[in-house]
Amino acid sequence: MTLLDLHKIVALGEDSSRQFKVDVRNIDSLASEMAAFANSNGGTILIGVADDGSMSGLSFDDVSRINQLVSNAASQHVRSPLTVQSENIALENGRVVIALTVPKGIDKPYFDKNGVIWLKTGADKRRVNSKEELRRLFQFSDQFHADELPTKAGVDKLDKLRFRDFLRDVYKQEYPDSSTELTRLLQNMNLASDNGMLNLAGVLMFAERPEWIKPQFVVKAIRYPGNKIHVSEYLDTEDFAGPLHKIFEDSLAFVMRNLHKVQAGRGVNAPGTPEIPESVFEELLVNALVHRDYLVSAPIRLFVFDNRIEIVSPGHLPNNLTVEKIRAGNANIRNPILVSYVAKGLLPYHGLGSGIKRALELCPQIDFIDDRDGCLFTATVHRKPHESLDLPSYSSETPVETSETPVETSETPVETSETPVETSETPVKTPVKISDMIIHLLRNNPNLALTDVSASIGKSLRAVERANSKLVKSGVLRYVGPKKGGHWEVIS
Repeated sequence: MTLLDLHKIVALGEDSSRQFKVDVRNIDSLASEMAAFANSNGGTILIGVADDGSMSGLSFDDVSRINQLVSNAASQHVRSPLTVQSENIALENGRVVIALTVPKGIDKPYFDKNGVIWLKTGADKRRVNSKEELRRLFQFSDQFHADELPTKAGVDKLDKLRFRDFLRDVYKQEYPDSSTELTRLLQNMNLASDNGMLNLAGVLMFAERPEWIKPQFVVKAIRYPGNKIHVSEYLDTEDFAGPLHKIFEDSLAFVMRNLHKVQAGRGVNAPGTPEIPESVFEELLVNALVHRDYLVSAPIRLFVFDNRIEIVSPGHLPNNLTVEKIRAGNANIRNPILVSYVAKGLLPYHGLGSGIKRALELCPQIDFIDDRDGCLFTATVHRKPHESLDLPSYSSETPVETSETPVETSETPVETSETPVETSETPVKTPVKISDMIIHLLRNNPNLALTDVSASIGKSLRAVERANSKLVKSGVLRYVGPKKGGHWEVIS
């Protein structure tokens, strides 16, 4: 490091990777600084530099004393011992600044002599006081993973039918006859802990009611009007719970029913194709469910706006992963048990690191934000403006074929085709009401959602909902069956 480099670094001030010290005399204090850097991403301690950036430097005697202090602190006062590098930079006044480089630790967590674990927080350091932080440090060092955490659920909470089918289809094995044999099998499959309780992976994949055991690990989905989050106004909302495969299927269905359908040259009665391929959301939702940080007690959030869809996962990218690296196909396994079982067919998983690349190939308009301070990872899929999509071009002046009898004028019969209605004199365009369009579509496609109707006729969802509500109240239209899987019925 040259003197010019030193001045540039000092000009930037202290942060989570740089620490300034005028002098060092307390070996335990120095050891705690080293441990904090090693438990984070490494950093540099500049000795001979004040907090305000002024460089008084060190004398030759100070340099000799401090170097001995550094050696003892790194080897005897930090556990495990650290290998640090020091460099002396001469100042104009003949004194010296020591640049002490502490590497990012590969054997985390690091303790000081008193057994305290330290972490960097901005320019300062702090003690690790929570079990969650301690678990994450062990997770980073590949000594511990969240999906192997024991829960309070016994093997009696297992969904026997689902687990039986999995054993038969994947392992060609019968369901154990006794509880003891079942517990031993689950332990051998890394789905139960040594005390016989299901671990987190076992609960998430095979418990009958995972949300009763871990209620925070669900997906909360909301469709907002416009492009901003509203406090109380929304168009569609639902919470998805259950085993991972059910959460995945329900979340995917929520997204798809809130997408526009593109006509793409098809007829009016055809359901159309989604504005964004379904496979894009398959990849992103699987990625969110399998690779989220299960040490963070929070749900995955799914937001649908007019101009974008956001999937917000708890936990930032693990270890040294960056957005650029995941775009290139790099990956890091945070939940190895989940990954191993999902790869056996529980979810449409195509291989480690390939999901993001595949989604980008299908839809390049995806942004990723790795919020390390907020401990969140967000995938944003941008939607095209409604006007730019190839949607059916209904308007207030566009004729529509109906299932009623031909429309007659006072002079001659006229067919209700998709061309302007002609009389004996000049062409006339017949306006069609939104309610008539809704009836026409739902008579031929009773399984359509109102969002599909809105996209098909080119009217706003609010206008369609208002017209639909009037049709229901007047007894012309009714919804039959459950919210999911039901259908519309045109009564008259």
